[in-house]
Amino acid sequence: MNDSSWGTPQTGYWGPSEYGPGRGAVPAGPAYDAHQAQQTRPMPIVPDVPEHGGDQDADRGVARLSGPLFRDEPTRARPLPGEVPQNPEPMPPAPQPAPAPHKKSAGRDLGAAIGVGVGLGAVIVASLFVVKAVFVGVIAVAVVVGLWELTKRLDERKGIKAPLVPLAIGGAAMVVAGYARGAEGAWVAMALTTLAVLVWRMTAPPEGYLKDVTAGVFAAFYVPFLATFVAMLLRADDGPWRVLTFLLLTVVSDTGAYAVGWRFGKHKLAPRISPGKTREGLLGAVGFSMVAGALCMQFLIDDGVWWQGLLLGLAVAASATLGDLGESMIKRDLGIKDMGTLLPGHGGIMDRLDSLLPTAPVVWLLLVIFVGSS
Repeated sequence: MNDSSWGTPQTGYWGPSEYGPGRGAVPAGPAYDAHQAQQTRPMPIVPDVPEHGGDQDADRGVARLSGPLFRDEPTRARPLPGEVPQNPEPMPPAPQPAPAPHKKSAGRDLGAAIGVGVGLGAVIVASLFVVKAVFVGVIAVAVVVGLWELTKRLDERKGIKAPLVPLAIGGAAMVVAGYARGAEGAWVAMALTTLAVLVWRMTAPPEGYLKDVTAGVFAAFYVPFLATFVAMLLRADDGPWRVLTFLLLTVVSDTGAYAVGWRFGKHKLAPRISPGKTREGLLGAVGFSMVAGALCMQFLIDDGVWWQGLLLGLAVAASATLGDLGESMIKRDLGIKDMGTLLPGHGGIMDRLDSLLPTAPVVWLLLVIFVGSS
């Protein structure tokens, strides 16, 4: 044969082989020397397997290879009977027990809140029925602390520097003027406090003047001016009972809203402002405060009638809810949960005045309409 794959003088050699000398030419493959032959591993004989297997392999009786083609390739180990494979398939995760149902929580230390509330109530009632002037002092102190909390948070969260000194002096004077001179004295003190805020802020650089004085005027109206109506309630002959009615109705409204909303609340009242308040809670506030209003007007207020208490309780529930939402709006804008930490379980003074402040003028006005101002 003349095929070049067989040995020729150029590509192969004629030499002794296992067939012995003189038995003819045996092709030896490509030429290589003896040294190379010692380092070369023999090639295994591999049967000719078609490129594409499948069903044709079974028909033609072609055996499949289970080992590697070359000895350098790693052999795929098969586990022996009873042997655990080195990389077993992952087992499916075990079923986890169902989580325990989440219990509703008020989000505060209820014990501390009740203790602080009882203590404040005792101080208020004692000062209210002993000497009226002492209770006016309690209102003034609450106003000053509330102004301090509000201005401090405005400075921390928004960089607004409402002048605290004229606000505190003017706020305390506003409460005293409202008790001594009534609505006329309250308005005059409010005007003078606003002027003091404008002048006091002039001592600082002009940058931010407008926002600082605007916040100062807002703080003067929101805290001391609204609180002045509590002092004006005290001016009447049955003033302590009017103030007590105002406090009771506000507290009962908040309690009814909490109790009913916690137990039955499902529909959010204002989720973007206060996610915890529900429509069911509002109905609870209305029902509780109307019943309490009827009782207070019938038994605590001179010349009061029970049906007037129903209207009074309805108005208190509305104003207390709006006041709470307004305070929540301010705190959300500031990015805080509480205005302060002075009262354990309650937050700060402003967190307790949120419902009281807007309710005071409502109660004062309705009592003046129903039974007069004296």
